[in-house]
Amino acid sequence: MRFGFHTGYWAAGPPTGAAEAVVAADRLGFDSVWTAESYGSDALTPLAWWGAATSRVRLGTGIMQMSARTPTATAMAALTMDHLSGGRFVLGLGASGPQVVEGWYGQPYPKPLARTREYVDIVRQVLRREGPVTYSGAHYELPLDGGAHQGKPLRSTVHPLRADLPIHLAAQGPKNTALAAEIADGWLPAFVSPKLDAAYREHLDEGFAARSPELTPSSSFEVCASVPVALGPDLETAADHIRPHLALYIGGMGSATTNFHRDAIERLGYRAECAEVQRRYAAGDKAGAAAAIPIELVLDVALVGPPAAIREQLVAWESSVVTTLILQTDPRLLPALADVLGLAAP
Repeated sequence: MRFGFHTGYWAAGPPTGAAEAVVAADRLGFDSVWTAESYGSDALTPLAWWGAATSRVRLGTGIMQMSARTPTATAMAALTMDHLSGGRFVLGLGASGPQVVEGWYGQPYPKPLARTREYVDIVRQVLRREGPVTYSGAHYELPLDGGAHQGKPLRSTVHPLRADLPIHLAAQGPKNTALAAEIADGWLPAFVSPKLDAAYREHLDEGFAARSPELTPSSSFEVCASVPVALGPDLETAADHIRPHLALYIGGMGSATTNFHRDAIERLGYRAECAEVQRRYAAGDKAGAAAAIPIELVLDVALVGPPAAIREQLVAWESSVVTTLILQTDPRLLPALADVLGLAAP
């Protein structure tokens, strides 16, 4: 089991201690550092700025939203980041949800799986640099057949440091999880639990069965799961640090009809609890929504409690399909967590 650190979303400004934590992760033996974006800060700028102070840790986007950039713009950023980091970049991509895609980026959301397939095809074409980039799909077209009618197929001026730079896909539902296994090099899930490990393996195997031999073998496929972590003197005290986070994603993300995070948690068996959390959150009772999160749910998707309890909880994750746990935690806790997890500085 490897461990990463997730810097999290920005609120009004940069997360306190994030820059120091990224440097600490590099020093303490963490495998990777990940950044996020929604509709405020972007994922690439902090990763480049903070990552410049590191030399070993992998630098991943968790995630870059596909609707925010054309496929070629994303490939350009990936090429650039990989060169600047000496081959340490991991391109994490995701479709986001209709509220952000259509409300913030002004892009159409329907058929996200088909869009993702085309998007990744184009990114890989740029990275391989085997010829000028052309594409004729239902959602993307290069060159554009329109506009000034002067478009021409182009090839990146930059040669890739790694033509097989790893692409990871964020996915939560069964179909897009299978798609990640079919076309990507890794899966970036959130709100997963070892208790559904058999189902996750089934979805991944479905994708592996359709995987092209041109891609890296499925044996090297990564599953990098984001997991909230809180140290505390007991389970309940530590869980109270996680409950507001879960309440936000269950009750405050997406809409009443479309919330992929809530869907993932409902699949764990918490449909009634999610309905209650959503009801309270929609009524403006955020504290009540957090209080409605049962300890069982927290333990399913997070690591909480004193060091001994966290080590005990890790056992189930170590036997799961997850290869890397990306820890979402207070940046100031990283040194203590490195000790709990038995990490050793390289």
